Amino acid sequence: MDAMVLHAPGEPLRFEHRPDPVPQVGEIRVRIEACAVCRTDLHVVDGELPHRGRPIIPGHEIVGIVDALGPGVTAPAPGTRVGIPWLGHTCGTCPYCASGAENLCDHPQFTGYTRDGGFATHVVADAAFAFPLTGFHDPVAAAPLMCAGLIGWRSLRIAGEGRKIGLYGFGAAAHILAQVCRWQGREVYAFTRTGDVAAQQLARSLGAVWVGSSEQQPPEPLDAAIIFAPVGALVPLALKAVRKGGRVVCGGIHMSDIPQFHYDLLWEERQIVSVANLTRRDAVEFLEIAPRAGVKTTTTVYPLAAANAALADLRNGRFQGAAVLVP
Repeated sequence: MDAMVLHAPGEPLRFEHRPDPVPQVGEIRVRIEACAVCRTDLHVVDGELPHRGRPIIPGHEIVGIVDALGPGVTAPAPGTRVGIPWLGHTCGTCPYCASGAENLCDHPQFTGYTRDGGFATHVVADAAFAFPLTGFHDPVAAAPLMCAGLIGWRSLRIAGEGRKIGLYGFGAAAHILAQVCRWQGREVYAFTRTGDVAAQQLARSLGAVWVGSSEQQPPEPLDAAIIFAPVGALVPLALKAVRKGGRVVCGGIHMSDIPQFHYDLLWEERQIVSVANLTRRDAVEFLEIAPRAGVKTTTTVYPLAAANAALADLRNGRFQGAAVLVP
């Protein structure tokens, strides 16, 4: 197989040819059709998440076709299109797994971080963490759903039932979540970097009722705000934007330091909460909802060998929506 491999944080990925992986007990092998590029991949490549000390193939928004089964696996059957997300395995026995909070598992594995991921032509995955994509006929369009869509959906559930939802950082996750919010009858308030005209135009095209820069305040208080941009300075701005009893959800795995702020921004029962990983329940729910909501992803396609260019373009905000690698 071919793969783009990270050997050390801060270094470019290296194109390598390797033997095809062999699925072990409980695993499947997937021939990759598409893998979206996530900001978490940037955190891994740039060393903002702890390096695990060995070469790794990044990528965790994978869509592909099952082409081999490991011992003990009967489903998904060969020929099935599946999606493989960030959460690649859980222990099933720790207190968090036992209570249904497998996203907080004490002994997890993460696709593209602690186990090889989707910047390749093939990947081996835990069969229990691969989701059939029946009815999803375009692998490029489906790939961003496997993280940007899933983490957006979990963030929205944690944000609550409020009608006015602020989205800070209008990239891959927000452009999907905005469509779900509108389908649910909510109002979307989109916050972008100052001067990011393209992102603001995308937000308006997806039905945002108000669009502005992250430094601006919305025309009326929000019920909840979800922060996708990894910028800690947005937290006090979002607290200022939500109503009494409102909630600010931090939707990323990494964020710069949150600056000191006055207690009166948090007072009146405002809340700050974080989202960690996802559960299989999140995936099942969202993959059922996305077609009903008519979610359409905006994508820019790169060949597998151009993974470094895709990462650089994501880092510098050179495209809207999501980048997708196609072997």
